[in-house]
Amino acid sequence: MDKVLTPYIRLASIFDFLSIGSIILAKDRKIVSMNETARMLTETTHEKVEGKFCHEVFSEHFCTGKCLFDEAVQKGRDALTDEIEINDMGHKYHLTKIAFPVYDTEQNPYGCIEVIQDHSAFRDLMERIRYEGHKMKMILDNLDLGVLTVDRNGYVTFFNAAAEAVTQYTRQDVLGKSCASIFGTKKFDEQLPLHETIKYGTTLSRQEGKIITKQGQAVPIRANYMALKNETDRIIGGLATLSDLSLMYQFNSEINARYTFYDMVGRAPSMQKIFDILPVISESDATVLIEGATGTGKDIMAKVIHNASKRAGRPLVKVNCAALPDNLLESEMFGYVKGAFTGADRDKTGRFQEADGGTIFLDEIGDLPLSLQAKLLTVLEDKEFYPLGSRKTTKVDVRIISATNLGLEQQVQEKQFREDLFYRLNVMRLELPALKDRKEDLPILISHILKRLCAKKNVHMERISEQAMETLLNHDYPGNIRELENILEHALIICQEDIIEQKHLPLSLRNRSISKPLSIPGLEKTQDNNLFYKSPEKQEIIKTLEKYNWHKGQTARALNINRSTLWRKMKKFGIFLKS
Repeated sequence: MDKVLTPYIRLASIFDFLSIGSIILAKDRKIVSMNETARMLTETTHEKVEGKFCHEVFSEHFCTGKCLFDEAVQKGRDALTDEIEINDMGHKYHLTKIAFPVYDTEQNPYGCIEVIQDHSAFRDLMERIRYEGHKMKMILDNLDLGVLTVDRNGYVTFFNAAAEAVTQYTRQDVLGKSCASIFGTKKFDEQLPLHETIKYGTTLSRQEGKIITKQGQAVPIRANYMALKNETDRIIGGLATLSDLSLMYQFNSEINARYTFYDMVGRAPSMQKIFDILPVISESDATVLIEGATGTGKDIMAKVIHNASKRAGRPLVKVNCAALPDNLLESEMFGYVKGAFTGADRDKTGRFQEADGGTIFLDEIGDLPLSLQAKLLTVLEDKEFYPLGSRKTTKVDVRIISATNLGLEQQVQEKQFREDLFYRLNVMRLELPALKDRKEDLPILISHILKRLCAKKNVHMERISEQAMETLLNHDYPGNIRELENILEHALIICQEDIIEQKHLPLSLRNRSISKPLSIPGLEKTQDNNLFYKSPEKQEIIKTLEKYNWHKGQTARALNINRSTLWRKMKKFGIFLKS
């Protein structure tokens, strides 16, 4: 095989590990090589295609009457992209085909490498890869998988468009800088998987972890790490691929009510202080008191603490102390024995027994009657209690998390809450701020909540219009996060389009007069959030797409860019084609 096409054939074998098809063509468009993924996608074999002209084999399914190779050469383009839809027995496959012309040393067309990417899935990646320079960068930049490479010291040398979308950093932000901040560490050698692969030349697949976005939000990822080697097999750096697991985590949170640290978002200093100590609190078995106004997320905070603790595999039982009448609350919490009162025809276990080995969450603890506060104090001190009507104590091993929207210290002063019980509950106290006191978190909260609601309802939403976003950012939210969730859910139900407009917001919110200009601290730094990014370039692309009825080819020509550049920019800005 000649030396010009050999590197690309080697690259094609690497793509097999990514489940990406690759076809190598000679100058006359004869097929030189196809990797196994391409043969699988085209339902053919090596013997049937090698040495044949590509248009003889693929004109119907993959060429669609045109040759991207010829078109790219004629237009002097580095690459051209085409979207392909194949209907196989009623099942539709959506593929992207990218043609990269290959030139000889005299810059004459020598052949072509065509990459076929199936958007339905990726396999878990290669065991080995070689960095092939500029052409390799171009190919990696067109993948839907986040890819970054670093040198031996951990400094970022490549960062593709999908990695920008996952991390919300631009290439300018990270190129030439340590990758440590992206992975939430201070030093590169603390980012163990990537550092380990470079040090020992190993490959690590399907490693779940997190990255820290430009906004400071922790995002769950599944990553693959491997060493990069040169032609002499010397390790020159490392490569990481990143898959965003946010939607999966949000979907699981909704379905299984298992909330994790990723469900707590915010960059306000008051929230960052909580995030810093939350892992330590969760790992301990200490009693926790969560205070905050209604709707600030006390319930979710309790679930996060439980699910991150050593009791995560045991029950989390919730008791709303304000929702049950006083005469039922004792039997509900501590249970009763047969004959304890009229109608007690059998023994019944209480919530504390149900939570044995796990956690009990006492919501609205400030509404607990004084008569029951003494019994709760006994449980805290001795880990035992008397069920109603019983003469025998019941021992339990439970962790107590309590929450209130009332100031317990003030209630103690007013003799409405026992002082000794307050101090037993107040081992670790977390105070959740009102949303109006953390307005800089509004953009990231809106993005996070919308993604979770979309996952729950199985709907897709591209973005929020600037007018609707301005209305959302100017509201004070007396009902806090719960009110914000209700507003966004209302908008999703009303909206039958791809963009949430102001008309989709609740009427009461739309009619509210805006008396002050929009002023959200740090908002100007959140430009990479797809929901409210106000880039002039993005707006120009959307305007042109709408003008040409979302036809990518006509839009690219009008913008004087090629289709692949338009495609990359649409991915970066979160612009999706209308169906």
